[in-house]
Amino acid sequence: MQIAKVRGTVVSTQKDPSLRGAKLLLLQFVDEEGKLLPGYEVAADIVGAGLDEWVLVSRGSAARIASGNETRPLDALVVAIIDTINIDNRQIYSKKDQDR
Repeated sequence: MQIAKVRGTVVSTQKDPSLRGAKLLLLQFVDEEGKLLPGYEVAADIVGAGLDEWVLVSRGSAARIASGNETRPLDALVVAIIDTINIDNRQIYSKKDQDR
């Protein structure tokens, strides 16, 4: 899994039928210091993440293991919304602080 920040949404009216009803998010990955990495990726969302939230992303074949996604052509899936991240007794992210 990787950590990413939700930067936006993706809307597609023409898509594979198995993707109907899937919410698509535009993500930007985060490094171990909490800095945004260059580049973006689109991922399906099963947890209801919103703009600017930090999330856990499952990629590759693991993205299709989640219930209901076994037949979807997914490369990335948002599987959790992050509340806090601590590294070496140092907090690099807190959802509570972000909401202020």
